[in-house]
Amino acid sequence: MQIRPEQLEAQLARGLKPVYTIHGDEPLLSQEAGDAIRAAARAAGYTERQVFTVSGAHFDWSGVLGAAQAMSLFAEKQLIEIRIPSGKPGKEGSEMLQRYCEQLSDDVMTLVTLPKLDFQQLKAAWFAALDSHGTTVRVETLDRKALPAWLAQRLQRQGQRVRAGEEGQRTLAFFADRVEGNLLAAHQELQKLGLLHPPGELSFEQVEAAVLNVARFDTAKLSEAVWTGNVPRALRVLDGLRHEGEAAVLVHWTLADDLRNLARARAALDDGKPMPLALREARAWGLKEKLFERVLPLLAGHQLAHLLEAASICDGIVKGLKHPEWPHNPWDALRRLMLMAMQHTRHGVPARAPSLALQA
Repeated sequence: MQIRPEQLEAQLARGLKPVYTIHGDEPLLSQEAGDAIRAAARAAGYTERQVFTVSGAHFDWSGVLGAAQAMSLFAEKQLIEIRIPSGKPGKEGSEMLQRYCEQLSDDVMTLVTLPKLDFQQLKAAWFAALDSHGTTVRVETLDRKALPAWLAQRLQRQGQRVRAGEEGQRTLAFFADRVEGNLLAAHQELQKLGLLHPPGELSFEQVEAAVLNVARFDTAKLSEAVWTGNVPRALRVLDGLRHEGEAAVLVHWTLADDLRNLARARAALDDGKPMPLALREARAWGLKEKLFERVLPLLAGHQLAHLLEAASICDGIVKGLKHPEWPHNPWDALRRLMLMAMQHTRHGVPARAPSLALQA
C-alpha cells in the first residue's frame, strides 16, 4: 500500500506494518518519515535496531536474512533497517528481498530506505514484494506552488503565522522564493524564526530580515517553470543554475530532451492516438506527464520542428560554436531557447509572436 508522507502519522496510529519502504529524492521529508517510523517502533517495543547499508554488488545479503531470523539477546523485538542508496539491489539482492518478505517474523519490523525510483524499478519484483507486505511512503519533491502552504503549515506547528490577507501571501511567496528546492534549509530557516520571535504573528519585515537566500535549483525545476509558462520563475531558475555552476550543456540537454519527447507525443496525437498513449510514447511520467498534457494542445508539429531546429543551434553554441543570429554566450543562448519555447505555449500565444524571444 502506497501513501504520502502526510498520511503516515495516521497510518502509524492505526497499527504498525511489518515492512515500511521509503523512496524519494527529498531528504528532509524522507528523514522525517523515517524518524516517525522509528519512534513508533520504539513505542511498540522494537527496542533493538540493526542497520544494513547495501553498497556495491558484493554486499552479503545473508547477514540481513540471518539478523531477521535470529533471536535477540537484548530485546523481544527488533527493527531492521535496510538502506539501498543506489536504489538497485542487484539480481542477488532482488531474490533475497523477496525471500526476506516471505520469511517475516512477528518480532521483526523492517524499514527500507531508497532514493527516487524510476518506472522500471517501481515495477520490479523486489519492490512489489516490499510493497505487498507493508506500507510504502512515496516522497515526492514539493512543487513550487505548494511551498507557501507547506511553510504556513510548518509555522503553525511552532505557534507562528503570517499576517492575514495579501501581506501574508506576499510574505509566504517571498519565503518560498528564498528556500525553493532546499527543504532542509527551509526547515532551518523556520527554526530560526522560532528562536528569534515568540509565538504569534510574523510581519513581512521580520521574515525578510531573518530568512537567507538559500534557494537551490536543478534542471527539473527549470523544466517545470518552462512548461507551466511561469516566465519570472523560469528566468530566476536559469539564473540560479548559472550562478551555482551548473553545466550549460546539461541545462541544454534538459530543454532539448523535453522538446524531443514533446515532438514524439505530438506525432502520436497527429496519428490519432489518445493522449495517455502519446504521453507514454513521450516517456512522460509523474509531474512531466501533467506538464506535457497541458502544453501539447498548444503545440503544432511545425512549431515543435522550429523549436528543435533552435535547440540544435543552441547545442552548437553551448559547445563553443557561433551562429550569426544567436547570442555567443551559452547562457544567453539558453535563455533565448527557453523563452522561445515558452512563447509557443504560454496562454496559447501563436508561434509567430516574437516578443519574448526578442527579449533574449
